Amino acid sequence: MRRYGPAALLLLTGGAVLRITLFGELYLRYVQAGLRPYLIVSGVALVLLGLVTAVLRHRTPGPHEDVHHEDVHPEDDGGHGGHEGHEGHSHGPAGPRVAWLLTLPALALLLFPPPALGSYSAGREAAQRAAQGVGAFPALPAGNPVELTVAEFSSRAIYDSGRSLKGRTVRLTGFVTHGDDGTWYVTRLVVTCCAADATTGKVEIRNADDDALPADTWVTVTGSWRPKGRLGSDAAWPPVLDAATVTQVKQPADPYEKP
Repeated sequence: MRRYGPAALLLLTGGAVLRITLFGELYLRYVQAGLRPYLIVSGVALVLLGLVTAVLRHRTPGPHEDVHHEDVHPEDDGGHGGHEGHEGHSHGPAGPRVAWLLTLPALALLLFPPPALGSYSAGREAAQRAAQGVGAFPALPAGNPVELTVAEFSSRAIYDSGRSLKGRTVRLTGFVTHGDDGTWYVTRLVVTCCAADATTGKVEIRNADDDALPADTWVTVTGSWRPKGRLGSDAAWPPVLDAATVTQVKQPADPYEKP
């Protein structure tokens, strides 16, 4: 079985990549949608390479199938019985046994894909804001409520000198995180390329009827902006939304926002 180890590892890895991209949208938990074609090509290439490796291994004789052993007498090899140089090896033609441990992450991705980043990741990151100056933003679309991402709402609340949020009803969707003082937030992770570079955006929710929602619960909150602090200052972050309604929703297929 060890001779087919490299082929099995390639097939497992390629199959796991195809499982989360070609046959579903689980890849959105880890990377942006634009990377899907590259992941599919990579998965197909790994599967093909694994099949080719398996065929070549099958056609190639094993290490003991075509080796003709001659009788070796102790006196001919210095009394070592013909085994000198074969002790202490922990690997064979298929590579070191520890390489089999590489199948574990592939199997985990194939059978038990990790969930999207949530409140734990958001809570581990210090507050980060876009490096932009205070200035006027484009006008919001007409009509109420206006649908905004958490990042869009935060940028306007913190940096918009035109106060475009004033008097408007907005709707935000994200997952619940909790502060140490009993406050709670609608939070989203902003991903530029993949989950590894995720940054956190959050909006403090006030006047909600239900303040006991558990962390990682996905909600849609409709409400109005409450000004806080001087524009562009630390006191303006995180922005505040006075809630009119809070509705629990399912996690979207793509849980991340784009910058």
